[in-house]
Amino acid sequence: MFKKILIANRGEIAVRVIRAAHELGIETVAIYHKVDSTAPFVRMSDYAYEIYSEQPKSAYLDIQQIIDVARKSGAEAIHPGYGFLSERAAFSQACLDAGIKFIGPKPNSIEAMGTKTQARELMSKAGVPIVPGTKEPVNSIEDGIRIAESIGFPVLLKASAGGGGKGMKKVLKREEFKDSFESAQREALKSFGDGSIYIEKYLEEPKHIEIQILGDEYGNYVHLGERDCSIQRRHQKVIEEAPSTVLDKDLRQKMGFVAIEAAKAVGFVNAGTIEFLFDKNKNFYFLEMNTRLQVEHPVTEFVTGIDIVKEQIRIAFGYPLSFSQEDVFWKGHSIECRINAEDPFNNFLPDTGKIIYMREPGGKGVRLDSGVETNSEITIHFDPLIAKLITYGKDRNEAISTMLRALKDFKIFGVKTGIPFLIQILQEPRYLDGTYHTAFLENEFDFTKLHQAKEEYSKLASAIALHFYKAKEKPITLAATHNNNTYKSRWKLRHYTYRRYH
Repeated sequence: MFKKILIANRGEIAVRVIRAAHELGIETVAIYHKVDSTAPFVRMSDYAYEIYSEQPKSAYLDIQQIIDVARKSGAEAIHPGYGFLSERAAFSQACLDAGIKFIGPKPNSIEAMGTKTQARELMSKAGVPIVPGTKEPVNSIEDGIRIAESIGFPVLLKASAGGGGKGMKKVLKREEFKDSFESAQREALKSFGDGSIYIEKYLEEPKHIEIQILGDEYGNYVHLGERDCSIQRRHQKVIEEAPSTVLDKDLRQKMGFVAIEAAKAVGFVNAGTIEFLFDKNKNFYFLEMNTRLQVEHPVTEFVTGIDIVKEQIRIAFGYPLSFSQEDVFWKGHSIECRINAEDPFNNFLPDTGKIIYMREPGGKGVRLDSGVETNSEITIHFDPLIAKLITYGKDRNEAISTMLRALKDFKIFGVKTGIPFLIQILQEPRYLDGTYHTAFLENEFDFTKLHQAKEEYSKLASAIALHFYKAKEKPITLAATHNNNTYKSRWKLRHYTYRRYH
């Protein structure tokens, strides 16, 4: 097994990978920009190296600087987490050229699935059902209108070079096409450096279902079942769960088989996800493949008992999969809520500032994957996701009730979060009966209830925050004086280690 790996990421996913590596007996190397110098993932790692750039985000995208740190630190492998360089074929290739193992797929697999139009064409050839639409980028507005009319409005305009809702526009009628197409191009170019756009038929009220797959270097593949990621706002996932309320055993097996065939079509190795749109008639269509670890992977870990990150590391080292498809069972239900630093009472604008107090939820069936703590500084430089709250229950009702309790127990003061929004979603009838779809928040969610709660919630949060700000030394320091002193001593020792190994 590897002796030392570098984590080319930050925040909660860096913490997640560090924990998995330590449980495997592997030392970890963190990289950090100076704005992250006191972040939990830096302290948790065995070694930490500062990386440099005027813009913090750019530091985590600097391939050569990261490869240099890996060489200097003696890391044998690099785990990219998600986001940043995780789906860059150039990064996978740079690791290969440097003799460092990339804990993820080969460059050619990333390249094949990285461009959506190319991926659609590959999947079509492999017999994987795709949503009606173009297999190549649309060259002009005139061509786009002609294609859209042949498919039938409404249609979706989508960025060929990326995902996450960037460069995506719904077009209801011919008169809207020109402005929407130009807007999608601009956004795609800004987000991905490529303004190519393709067109898909817009499916009415679909579910967003994804299948987790794993493949090793010996041609062994398994799927770990589905996740329902249909609760989305502005095409960004908000709540995910496993299993889905709409799949039965036969559909799960069928979609799992198709997902594996899709992975085989590009010679995929390691962990990836095949995403589908699932319509009201139980037809499913290939949407895209994410050639990396997903944000929502913990719900699959809860219902299968399989640690996906550990399996990623084992596969990268050269071990075969430690289990076969016959060994995979699904038990219970799991839900994940994304905790973003944003103001749900002000159009979900990202929020920044210092967390002056944070109390983590606990209890049976609760898992928190977090990259922050009391005194963490939330800046404008990165994605607003600061933590993921995951719950498990013997059935869906228990998972929901546990999540509601955990969300109410989760206290973060100093920075606004989407917790009030999440609590309301979990109590909506369409969520409770499992009949929600990807446009639910956009078309059916009652935001008036959220706004009605604004004044009461804001007053309570302000009062509690002010209490902890004025008297923080009394409830915190007096209750944990010994822990604080120990913490300071450990920080001094670890800080010396950072300087020594930098």
